[in-house]
Amino acid sequence: MLELRPNCECCDTDLAPADQAYICSFECTFCPACTSKMAGICPNCGGELVKRPVRPASKLKANPPSLVRLLKPDYAEIIGS
Repeated sequence: MLELRPNCECCDTDLAPADQAYICSFECTFCPACTSKMAGICPNCGGELVKRPVRPASKLKANPPSLVRLLKPDYAEIIGS
């Protein structure tokens, strides 16, 4: 799953999940202004910066599943019993 980093790595601007941001293949994250200044090239790895997928706050879970739940799913729920 893509990590949504909360700040621009260049200017430290806050970036909410629904904000426009740019990332490289290593998930380096930058605000639109810094991306423009860097001509769309990541200063860390030299990769192209592309628009980060937007996740509206309404679609984000307030309580993400615990690691135990992810590693040990409820199989009865999965098979519909």
